[in-house]
Amino acid sequence: MNYIYAIISIVIAQAAGIIGSVFTVSSVRGWYTTLVKPALNPPSWVFGPVWTTLYTLMGIASYLVWRKIGPPGAKLALTMYGVQLGLNALWSIIFFGLKQPGLAFAEIIVLLIFIIITTVLFWRISHVAGALMIPYIVWVSFASYLNFALWRLN
Repeated sequence: MNYIYAIISIVIAQAAGIIGSVFTVSSVRGWYTTLVKPALNPPSWVFGPVWTTLYTLMGIASYLVWRKIGPPGAKLALTMYGVQLGLNALWSIIFFGLKQPGLAFAEIIVLLIFIIITTVLFWRISHVAGALMIPYIVWVSFASYLNFALWRLN
């Protein structure tokens, strides 16, 4: 039975990525290709596997938190987790859908703050869950640099 909840947790996390990808795919083939990229910009094919991995790690982390103390005890941690997932999807809408890198940069900073808050709350409940969020912090920090650079260069 626990495997079902773990899979559901991963699917919920992946859903944020799917929502964001709706706005990303067409833009990556169009508007995004016209932008001047910073020197450290990875090739486009890197983003899909990285995000899929990160959403999987987030889903596992949320499951571990839920399993360790249950929804009542983990309410704040799981609420912050839900907020950051929403902000994650919103970033793609702002950056790719609305083509507003400046606004997206402001939003990604808020996202990063909520990821850090979530990670700290997860860590307090489960060190493993907190550790699973660290690659996400690193990647979104790098994505913040990319977002800023794309905004300034274009």
